[in-house]
Amino acid sequence: MYEVITIEKRGAVAVLTINRPDKLNALNKQVHTESVAALDELRNDASVRVLVITGSGEKSFVAGADISEFEGQTPVTQRDAFHERSLFNSIDSFPKPVIAMVNGFCLGGGNELAMACDIRMASENARFSQPEINLGIMCGGGGTQRLPRLIGEGRAMELALTGDMIDAATAERFGLVNHVFPSDQLEAETMKLAEKIAEKAPIALQLSKEAVKFASRSNMDEGLRREVDLFAICFSTEDKKEGVAAFLEKRKPEFKGR
Repeated sequence: MYEVITIEKRGAVAVLTINRPDKLNALNKQVHTESVAALDELRNDASVRVLVITGSGEKSFVAGADISEFEGQTPVTQRDAFHERSLFNSIDSFPKPVIAMVNGFCLGGGNELAMACDIRMASENARFSQPEINLGIMCGGGGTQRLPRLIGEGRAMELALTGDMIDAATAERFGLVNHVFPSDQLEAETMKLAEKIAEKAPIALQLSKEAVKFASRSNMDEGLRREVDLFAICFSTEDKKEGVAAFLEKRKPEFKGR
């Protein structure tokens, strides 16, 4: 069904792999189209509770956009390509938790893709940058918006204006990634976290994700009101009843997503 991505289901965790190793998994139109279609499919798959996104091979997560496709683009066509149905927005609006497993170069659009995810796990050899400025352009996949929210305006400004590359340790210190592991441990550690999250109540996961994302896009009063509303919705679910009962009965809850 897909040519440049693969989907693997490991229990309640789905792994979407961008599979263009000869191009360092660069994002071309086909990757965008297939990935958005896969996200639409996984969104409605109740058996999937957590999504992991990675790149094939050990050298690159996503080494940016496929620059060969920039030639001949007009302002209108490029704007359309990055608008509402873009891969970045599809990941950002995906209702289930999304973890980026960054296994190498994470540059330009690759870094923007990782930032659209909820959590970022990186190998020690991962490298990060927003090098668009070196091409005479700027970020177009959310880099100027998500990067300052993650690492602060000053650091984001420096990366956007210089195009400099930072290593995984620096990315972790800045807050761009959550955890860094040796390359041979990255997949196991990422799956351990994904499986831990997948055990939680699906509706509560979705609403928690919505509330946390809303925090960086609203003021405190609006955020607190949204949190209370979402908190109250949890009390209408069967999972809430199961969670409370399991706690009182001193057993592990069995959440159904209802």
